[in-house]
Amino acid sequence: MKRKTWLKIGIGIVSVLLIIDIIASFYFYSLAIERGEKDFLNDNEDLEVSAETMDVLLEGGWREWVNEQKFEEWTMETEDNLELKGYFLEAEQPSDKVVVMAHGYLGHAMDMGLFGEYYYEQKGYNIFTADARGHGASGGDYYGFGWHDRHDYTAWIDRIVETYGKDTEIILHGVSMGAATMLMTAGEDLPDNVKAVIADSPYTSVHDLFAYQMDRMFNLPAFPFLPSTSVVTNIRAGYSLSEASALDQVKKADIPILYIHGTADTFVPTRMSKTLYNNTNSEAELMMVDGANHGEPYVVAKEKYIDSVNAFLKKHTDWQ
Repeated sequence: MKRKTWLKIGIGIVSVLLIIDIIASFYFYSLAIERGEKDFLNDNEDLEVSAETMDVLLEGGWREWVNEQKFEEWTMETEDNLELKGYFLEAEQPSDKVVVMAHGYLGHAMDMGLFGEYYYEQKGYNIFTADARGHGASGGDYYGFGWHDRHDYTAWIDRIVETYGKDTEIILHGVSMGAATMLMTAGEDLPDNVKAVIADSPYTSVHDLFAYQMDRMFNLPAFPFLPSTSVVTNIRAGYSLSEASALDQVKKADIPILYIHGTADTFVPTRMSKTLYNNTNSEAELMMVDGANHGEPYVVAKEKYIDSVNAFLKKHTDWQ
């Protein structure tokens, strides 16, 4: 009798834990992946930046510049029937060079105007940026964290080459989720037109990022919550957390990659860029910005940032 009693108790405990895990997995999917407002990021200490940086990000002159430009709006239908929006701005003087830019989590295409203004005004390049799945004017009820987006960007790249000719040269520049997106894209079979990648504050994989944040924000272990959340994500968004890996993709990359990361980044830890750098198959460089938090390097050390990007492009491409 005692054995049967303990067996029932054991089964009951396991059942309760399983129910808790299932509920938690849907909660975490809703929290981070399902499209919508994300209140958990409000007042998040890991995303705090200096007052000077906040002024630049929210009220910098680059925003006025963006509003003054006449971007050509592009529309693309994906294989899974989503309508995505992209925005192309032709250089004032004819140029065969295009900077393709990708924004971060919960952002939108025009956030990349922070970088686009420099590329356009100072370098005379064409620029292109797009609203990622689930962001801005693009369709989608989930955030892909770069995994499905990598195919979207290969399609955008193909369209750019088809529109502007086989001599078109392209570099990819992304920040945070956008950086991981560009790294995931770099692992695909890209045309020779793509010359280099600038990855600012990327993560190694969605699984690694979630594991880090789950511990930091909730003091919870990755197991069993991440495997079950991954199952829900696969069912509802069509990808698993472990397969969405920038790390696996850069191991296949054959184009030069410049990694940039702030030493004070606690939202996406600096070690992730170091890991990516150490595992990149192609030529790679790593630039650290002392004291910069997540996505802050360009504002904190703009001159160093620009000099490093220009030196990298001059060394690995024919871009001047």
